[in-house]
Amino acid sequence: MSNSKEPTVAQKLIGDIAPKLAQLTDDVLFGDVWARKNELSPRDRSLITVSSLLTGGNTEQLKSHLNLAKQNGLTEEELIEAITHLAFYAGWAKAMSAMLVAKEVFSK
Repeated sequence: MSNSKEPTVAQKLIGDIAPKLAQLTDDVLFGDVWARKNELSPRDRSLITVSSLLTGGNTEQLKSHLNLAKQNGLTEEELIEAITHLAFYAGWAKAMSAMLVAKEVFSK
């Protein structure tokens, strides 16, 4: 949440230029939407988010969400399979770009 003493990821990335967007990211997106446990599990939310980011070609955001997906219980093999599957629905180039991000993230 944005009231914590340690700056959040959003605060570190954009807090200096867009403090309101950082606050909304912390309070609404992660503080409310991601915190809703009864509707979808964090694992399911991560799979949906990774899929959406790939489909939109948003590889910059994909890096952090692949890490979050692993924290939320998805395996590297499952994420690689999702990316492979999405190649046929979202586009080959988007899947290839996402796979290169995954390769980087998983090699660390």
